[in-house]
Order: sequence, then C-alpha cells, then structure tokens
Amino acid sequence: MTIAPYRIIVCFMVKAVFPGSFDPPTYGHLNIIERARTVFEEILVVVAVNRTKSSNFTAEERMAFMTELVSPWPNVSVHTYDALVVNFARAHHCSVLLRGVRSVQDFSYEFELSIMNKGLGPEIETFFMPTDPKYFVLRSSAIKELATFGGDVSSMVPPVVAKALERFFPI
Repeated sequence: MTIAPYRIIVCFMVKAVFPGSFDPPTYGHLNIIERARTVFEEILVVVAVNRTKSSNFTAEERMAFMTELVSPWPNVSVHTYDALVVNFARAHHCSVLLRGVRSVQDFSYEFELSIMNKGLGPEIETFFMPTDPKYFVLRSSAIKELATFGGDVSSMVPPVVAKALERFFPI
C-alpha cells in the first residue's frame, strides 16, 4: 500500500508580534514577515524605540518605511513601542513573539532574550524563523557600512530605503 504525500496545514487563530529596530528595513525582514503572515492570523510589526540605541532613521521614518512595505498584506500592521515587547504583546492579545535568525550567533542571542521574555510573560511563546538562505548575510549594520563606502545596497533593501540611505551616505 502506498500512501500519497499530503501536506497538513493547521490553522490557528494566533496573533504574532515581530519586533525590531528596522534601521533600515531589509529584504530579510520582509521575507520573514511575508512567510509568517501565511502561518499566523495577524502579524503586528513593532518598530522598537530604544532610547539607549542611536538610529539613522527616526522611529517615524522607520514606521513609514515598514507601513509602506507591508501594505500589500492585509493581515500585517505596523506599530511603534518604547517599552518591553512582552507588554505590547499582552496589551494586543498576541501569544507569539516572532524572531528571525540567520546564524548560530543570532540564535544564541535570541534564545537568551526568549528566556528573559518567558520570565516576564509566561503566556507568550517565542517562535524562531530561520531566514531564507538568500538573505543570510543581511544585517542592518553591514548594509549601513556598505552604504558608507558608496556600495550598492539595492539587492539588500527596498528602493525607498536605498534612496533614503543616500541622505546619510551620499553616493
């Protein structure tokens, strides 16, 4: 007897939070959001406002980028937040924190963060989604460094972001 291969899809009514600095937003971020939006009922992208971290783009600019970039997806919304992401998730009835990982180093950092978040919000789970291999090397810091030297970042960030980067790093 042969059994035909079947793909079982279980649909849960789960809302997920995808937090990040998005300074700048990359194709890697969009890849995670695009894939996750088919798994979760709703994705709330949270542009983190970290008072101790300097950003090239203001929170408003990062929010505007992300809002424009996710506009084709009706189950994705963008928010800013300047406190613990667990509190945001709880306030918006989200039971999942979504984190993209590119490497073992990313996983190590994200794993430690997930343990801390679990202590703060035991009802909230962290899901790790590996980056699509073609976006493996996309780090916001590396993109900014490449732009500093006039390098072409068009394969790493959407056109609106590449254009905005020219303000800081003229070609």
